[in-house]
Amino acid sequence: MSGTSERPQPAAVAAPHSATPSVTECHALAVQDARSPAHKEHSDRAERGDYRAAFNAAQLPMAVVDRRGTVVTVNDALAELIGTERDSLHDRAAADLVDLASDDRTWHAYQEVLRGRRSRFRCTRRLKHPDGRALWAEVTVAPLPDGGSVLLSLTDISERRELQARLRHLQMHDPVTRLPNRTLFFERLSTALESSYDHGRTGRIGLCYLDLDGFKAVNDTLGHRVGDRLLAAVGARLTECADNDAHSRDGHHLVARLGGDEFAILVEDSAGTEQLADLARAVLAALQLPFDLAGQRLSVSASIGVVERSAEGTTPTGLMQVADTTLYWAKADGKARWTLFDPERNAHRMTRQALSSTLRPAVERDEFVLQYQPLVGMADGVVRGVEALVRWNHPQFGILAPNRFIGIAEEDGSIVQLGRWVLRTACLQARQWQRDHPAERPLFVSVNVAVRQVWDSDLVADVAAILAETGLAPRLLQLELTESAVMGSAGRPLQALQALSDMGVRIAIDDFGTGYSNLAYLSRLPVSVLKLDGSFVRGFRYDDGVHPNPADETIVETLVHLAHRLGLTVTAECVETAGQAARLRRIGCDTGQGWLYSRAVGPERIAEMIGVSPLKV
Repeated sequence: MSGTSERPQPAAVAAPHSATPSVTECHALAVQDARSPAHKEHSDRAERGDYRAAFNAAQLPMAVVDRRGTVVTVNDALAELIGTERDSLHDRAAADLVDLASDDRTWHAYQEVLRGRRSRFRCTRRLKHPDGRALWAEVTVAPLPDGGSVLLSLTDISERRELQARLRHLQMHDPVTRLPNRTLFFERLSTALESSYDHGRTGRIGLCYLDLDGFKAVNDTLGHRVGDRLLAAVGARLTECADNDAHSRDGHHLVARLGGDEFAILVEDSAGTEQLADLARAVLAALQLPFDLAGQRLSVSASIGVVERSAEGTTPTGLMQVADTTLYWAKADGKARWTLFDPERNAHRMTRQALSSTLRPAVERDEFVLQYQPLVGMADGVVRGVEALVRWNHPQFGILAPNRFIGIAEEDGSIVQLGRWVLRTACLQARQWQRDHPAERPLFVSVNVAVRQVWDSDLVADVAAILAETGLAPRLLQLELTESAVMGSAGRPLQALQALSDMGVRIAIDDFGTGYSNLAYLSRLPVSVLKLDGSFVRGFRYDDGVHPNPADETIVETLVHLAHRLGLTVTAECVETAGQAARLRRIGCDTGQGWLYSRAVGPERIAEMIGVSPLKV
């Protein structure tokens, strides 16, 4: 031994018991395969046999399909699924087995795979099992390596589809009433509008949108458990009404709970307004019947907005907007009723909304102007003062009278900003007339004031600041408030009126005779002028030959005498005829205002009236 080991030499041929062939053996076998076609053919047949055995034994339904779409062979699983013998499926069109020709998109994709232009195609199909039950299958079509055929396989996804359906049902239905919820309602509404032009359909859509009157009181007093039972019972009655109407007209309606106590009945293929009106009446009658809820006997009512229109040009959002508006009308009109959508009424609302949204910026953009109507002395016909009347020069709607926007301004609070502008502008103008005609008796200016101006601003401070700024004497400013506002004055409003009166500003009650008419209250108010409402003056009809209303004359004469006894002056509004003016003058009215003298005009026209001969009386 030399101390070094001898490297073993590799054997030329592997031992018979060797599990792994050597490199030399593999090479030899490869050469043998290359030189022996019979051996290779035998090997290929064995391999194909293995694949065929696996194909037939697989639980996954499969079929081999040639490039023409004809079935070459199927496995046992597919034959069992179809419910027939394997041999009977040979040479049949594969598309017929799994319904691949039912729609153009699926058919086109399938043909692309057959022609080798697409590597894979997958779709879902609903098949009928031999035992009668429905089966959902995912169909996959993919080319086989041989290049001359494709493999069609099916995966049973029925359980997954059933789970998805249950989840969708939970997602799309209200858990309290079991009715479709808002999501499903809008889905159905969109589908109904899109398919309204299909042959045989009316092309019209109808909607009853309702909520329960006073439902919150049920929850607050009896609890949400009773409230939920009531909602479920209401849903059941609505469904019955909808089904009865749909059955009588061979249609189909959808009843949905949109949230809270709001429900909707969608009428596809509406037959017209009368159908929706009949349905709304039936719903009201059904809901008015008492509900017996686990010992609780309840009676409810509902307000319903009804919309019926052509589906053309209608969107889901647009339909719901008008339905919501109509429901609001039903509630505003007294509840427990149904109201049909009125385009003219809606146009007025839309105009009002447009005015409301642009009212505040309009003051800053100088879109308002003042016109002035003369207040004429009844005894001599001379202009004593003017009433400032605001107009809105709207860029879209033109010149708007105060009755179009003053109410809106009072609601949203912009009357404070607008009123301050009117007061300042009127005082500036009155002072300008005074400067331009220093030798003439100065005109006083009368400005309307809303009660909200007294509550939401410091009216006394505003008036004082404006008078100081313009240099107008307080006695030349008259503030007009409505009778209902002044007669109920107390606290801050009364203190403001008193402070203004102490300042020297005159306070006038506008439209006197239409409100409280609490005559005894007059003696305790800082009022200096009564403006008789025009409804009294219109009773003085001499020029048309009709005998005047003696009651009106008696009331006016009594009010004038009472006012004079209290130290007040009286202005008659709406004087339109010389006969009216003559009678008012004999009764003792101090000043008159109306078209007999002049309409509201610009400041330059008033300037022409100062210092001229008396206006006609």
